[in-house]
Amino acid sequence: MSPPIVPRRSVLFMPGSNPRALEKARTLPADGIVIDLEDAVAPDAKADAREGAVRAVGEGGFGPREVVIRANAADTPWFEDDLAAIAAASASGAGPDAVLLPKVSDPEVLFVAARRLEALGAAPSLRLWAMIETPIAVLRAAEIALAARNPQSRLAVLVLGTNDLSKETRTRIVPGRLPMLAWLSHCVLAARAGGVDVLDAVWNDFRDVEGFTAECAQAAELGFDGKTLIHPSQIDPCNAAFSPPEDEVARAREIIALFDQPENAGKGVLQMNGRMVERMHADIARKTVTLADAIAARA
Repeated sequence: MSPPIVPRRSVLFMPGSNPRALEKARTLPADGIVIDLEDAVAPDAKADAREGAVRAVGEGGFGPREVVIRANAADTPWFEDDLAAIAAASASGAGPDAVLLPKVSDPEVLFVAARRLEALGAAPSLRLWAMIETPIAVLRAAEIALAARNPQSRLAVLVLGTNDLSKETRTRIVPGRLPMLAWLSHCVLAARAGGVDVLDAVWNDFRDVEGFTAECAQAAELGFDGKTLIHPSQIDPCNAAFSPPEDEVARAREIIALFDQPENAGKGVLQMNGRMVERMHADIARKTVTLADAIAARA
């Protein structure tokens, strides 16, 4: 059975150490919020940020937005405390929807975290998201994504981190991302093979709206489900780029209606408006309509 389609067009990073930012997040039209305990928080502020993040999630008010907490990496001194706090909140019914794990380079990292969450009493519904941000992670992206076939992994989403990839590979981030295109496509293929969603990386210059909009369009063309963001001003153009166009949704509904006619029940290929459409197009159409309806329900 396929997992439900969840809109993840725009997922905004918010520092866990900034209560005002977390309060604002409750009103933003992003599909998801990542409360960051890692990169955005200084070492001496980790404990306070963790407490503040868990408290903010427990207070609720995020509406239909998916709420994720990015923990510190497994090889840091904060990882265990992060998981313990998140698991306790989850067990009480006031936890996040998912935990974002940084620098996942091996599927075993997922299972270690998942086993620890289970031992700590986290709700079975708590998912894991995995950052793909190192050369070895890209090379092993298929193994990481295929871990999702085992429910014990809790894996639901891959998240690209091109800033770290640029640092590790000495590859430049340039308009069009030609040096990284093969890696991006490889990760999309891996996600599809594993049946999980995949989010494109952040765009660093939030003042460059034209460049950001172009990269959103590219990511949508490459097959990403959405994009991670660093500023609220990026939400609207991102949502637009990853929402099915109205004419595409209308055509999808027409295809579904055609195949749903009783006289077409056993047919694999039909003619519609002078074009041949196959039953697989009806399957694609149903996903398009389901996503469009899910987006509309959030409006």
